[in-house]
Amino acid sequence: MARRSNESVGMVGGLLRRGGLTMAACLLGGLALAAAGHRPSAAFLFPSATPQPPQPRPTSQPSPGGEGPARPDTQEQPVFRTGINYVRVDIIVTDRQGRPVTDLKPEEIEVFEDGKLQAIDSFRLIEVTGHPKPGESAPRPIRTDYDEESEAGREDVRVFVILLDDYHVRRGASMVVREPLVNFIRTQLGPLDLVGLMYPLTPVGDVRLTRDHDAVIRAIERFEGRKFDYRPRNEFEDRYSMYPAEVVERIRNQVSLSALKAIATRLGGLREGRKAVILVSEGFSNYLPPQLRDPVAELPGLGNPYRRAPGLGDGSLAEDRAQFFSNVDLQSDLREVYNAANRANTAIYALDPRGLAPFEYDINEGVGSRIDRQALNATMDTLRTLADETDGRAIVNRNDLEGGLRQIVRDSSFYYLVGYNSTQAPSDGKFHEIKVRVKRPGVQVRARKGYWALTAEETARALAPPKPGPDPAFTRALAAVEVPSRAELVRTWIGLAPAESGRARVTFVWEPVPVPPGERRETAGRVSLVAAGGGGPAYFRGTVPDAAGAGEGAPGGAAPPKGGRAVFEADPGRLQVRLAIEDAEGRVIGSDLLDLEVPDFTAPQVALTTLEVHRARNALELRAINAAGDPMPVATREFRRTDRLIVRFAAAAPGGAEPGVQARLLNRGGQPMTDLPVQPVPASPGRLQVDLPLASLPTGEYVLEVSASAAGAEARQFLGFRVVS
Repeated sequence: MARRSNESVGMVGGLLRRGGLTMAACLLGGLALAAAGHRPSAAFLFPSATPQPPQPRPTSQPSPGGEGPARPDTQEQPVFRTGINYVRVDIIVTDRQGRPVTDLKPEEIEVFEDGKLQAIDSFRLIEVTGHPKPGESAPRPIRTDYDEESEAGREDVRVFVILLDDYHVRRGASMVVREPLVNFIRTQLGPLDLVGLMYPLTPVGDVRLTRDHDAVIRAIERFEGRKFDYRPRNEFEDRYSMYPAEVVERIRNQVSLSALKAIATRLGGLREGRKAVILVSEGFSNYLPPQLRDPVAELPGLGNPYRRAPGLGDGSLAEDRAQFFSNVDLQSDLREVYNAANRANTAIYALDPRGLAPFEYDINEGVGSRIDRQALNATMDTLRTLADETDGRAIVNRNDLEGGLRQIVRDSSFYYLVGYNSTQAPSDGKFHEIKVRVKRPGVQVRARKGYWALTAEETARALAPPKPGPDPAFTRALAAVEVPSRAELVRTWIGLAPAESGRARVTFVWEPVPVPPGERRETAGRVSLVAAGGGGPAYFRGTVPDAAGAGEGAPGGAAPPKGGRAVFEADPGRLQVRLAIEDAEGRVIGSDLLDLEVPDFTAPQVALTTLEVHRARNALELRAINAAGDPMPVATREFRRTDRLIVRFAAAAPGGAEPGVQARLLNRGGQPMTDLPVQPVPASPGRLQVDLPLASLPTGEYVLEVSASAAGAEARQFLGFRVVS
């Protein structure tokens, strides 16, 4: 389809900034919560119907009963100078051909803050290739938050996030830009490089930097632009799809720019050094020409008499006024974004997928040539503004997109890292301008524009001693709610309890992960298990369920569940559990290694066994669980509101005393919600249980805390779970 051009500047009188803002405020609040990381019940929320990339989710070192370890490798990290008034500046120096200049000396660089020369006390040339040095170990895969933070902080690692702004990319342009982006990842990035991918509606907490570049490529290949396509594809968009098209455009601008600001801020928290956000967008505009001002965005053309009026508005003073006022509003929004990016030392690289674009609007939309030309220039100017103000580059109005992407890598591969203690020592919360001068002719210099100083209050908070964080066991329980990336085939649970022999009774349970509808993949039929301690023979070796398979029966004689259970005894100390996941024919389709510490239950201390979960979906299953002395627990941590959880455990205290046991429900922030009664298990003397119906709980994530205390000592166990509708 041919395309024509026009300018995107404004809307009469700033509609949303005045009365129109009230109409959209409630839904923007919901979108802001999503962008801030408040997630609904799904493990990953990508409200946009556009496919999203698989992201590694955080797992943690488990307590007994956890999902399996993710022990961080010990690795030397770079040492940084720090301080309230210490400022770092990344300086990119190139020659006239755009090639990096790598032989500068410290005395050739001058840094000015607010016009005053600063004394440089650290100066280094950073050269990054994206590949390990000879003899170094292979790049660490990103499985946990610790992996992400520690790897992103390394100087030899480049960090990129690609924001696919489907709200501001035409469908045809999105198909064109896929190949350059895929080639960029395949040919320009190395195995050490970290890359993330997000959409405007992707919660920033769900964006994970990864070294699984193939997964990112698969997601890019499904990228589909939706510019001027207002059909709702999720519950958020459904809230405003019946609003006028002008209002929807402003909402989309707010969502995209909020996402850009949020990811820049998050990257700033991961590392001080240079980060790059690649914004794939055709630019922003609060203005729509009369031909596109549909009263109902979801129903194009309905009730809009100007749809069949080609050229209407060209040369109109009223339209020029509307463009002017909307442009003022938009510039204010852009300023918030690049201020946040500068504060986080994040460069924004704007990639316009239209290439050398002659028009902004399609020819069938009937927009006049003057408005069209103005709109095209204005949208490209918004991209230039974001790039220029953040020390990035605007790859606009050019067909060589791959050349521009190569320049992004060069900017992140060779730069000087300069640090100084500010003589201003500002604590005013204001922006302080930085200018860099190089005493060498014929070179081009680019550096961050400046930084935002802390306020006096923020300075006091930064210097205050750190507040105690949440209990690590609570954090591990909450992290165990997610299915680890290794568990695409199975989910596992390990329980520890005292055995009569004085050793520990170890219960291993596995369940297959359900296959999403429409997806074809291998499914687990059994698990080969080898469990061993630090030395000596294995505690257990075999398949679960065994060849007799009939294995475990469900309580009350119901059909055996999928998965299986193995029970064995182990000595206190380290326990390694090796898994080989097999299909129904015995072919190995996956493997894993679980590593945990077995406690000494004979020690004179207050102790709790691992919390085991039993799910009752109806009254028959509930009666069967209550009648069984040792039913098989479930490994899943995601339940429906119609489910009822029976959580069983045992508590002990020194000298055979009976400890005081309490249970309470916590929200995902760790705040108590309600106390829960603890009752003895009728069919199993000496054991206790908590009966927890889920019908009254909203969807979300929760943690059950069980504590036992005696003679001033206390033991705690945490169980994280998710409730879905």
